[in-house]
Amino acid sequence: MQAEQGETDKAHYPKHIAIIMDGNGRWAQKRHLPRIMGHPAGVKAVKRVVKFCAEQEIQVLTLFAFSSENWRRPKEEVSKLMGLFMLTMQKEVKRLNKNNIRLRFIGERTDFAEKIQQKMTESERLTEKNTGLTLVIAANYGGHRDMALAMQSIAQQVKEGKVEPEEIDEAMIGNALSIPDLPDPDLFIRTGGEKRISNFLLWQLAYTEFHFTSKLWPDFDAQTMQDAIDDFLTRERRYGRTSEQVQSMSN
Repeated sequence: MQAEQGETDKAHYPKHIAIIMDGNGRWAQKRHLPRIMGHPAGVKAVKRVVKFCAEQEIQVLTLFAFSSENWRRPKEEVSKLMGLFMLTMQKEVKRLNKNNIRLRFIGERTDFAEKIQQKMTESERLTEKNTGLTLVIAANYGGHRDMALAMQSIAQQVKEGKVEPEEIDEAMIGNALSIPDLPDPDLFIRTGGEKRISNFLLWQLAYTEFHFTSKLWPDFDAQTMQDAIDDFLTRERRYGRTSEQVQSMSN
């Protein structure tokens, strides 16, 4: 299946795309610039991808902006990243709202400065009634921590007698994780040539199709996104069934 076949393929487009945006620092270093200069270029790539997904009527786009492990980076880089994060929210949220895009954040907010936490909450409230693309920003997020918090929540319910241990199932765990009301990602993309998921949406990526590209994130554009979707459209998603079963279900 190729995307140029037209609107028929749009029905098979991924509903939820998740991306690890890797390569900002290397992009800058290749140009003999300080690593931090790659991050503003990365923001421009975010704008291009958000525009593409909104135009193609993708339901959800989740971007891994800052992992819980990224605090280990040099203090100067982290500080400048936080400043860029705040500036980008201040400049872009009104634009997102104007374009009917809903903004949500996942991850532990308490490690961020108070003004960043406030801006995140304000941004979510401003856009919460929008009905177009849902843009999820994973900030100070880690998949292990996400699952640990889910287990703590369920354990507390067991302790209070609200849930019996034998009642715990996959649905209950999923509902205790981040963004339980959104579909799991259909397509996962990682840029920069690395081929790992780096503690990102570990539970939610169970049946996701993976696409890796060597292109550094600041160079990512609409065509690169379309290439990833075209690759996705060639996949047969069997969910444990045989090819024959899948084909008979689609007929």
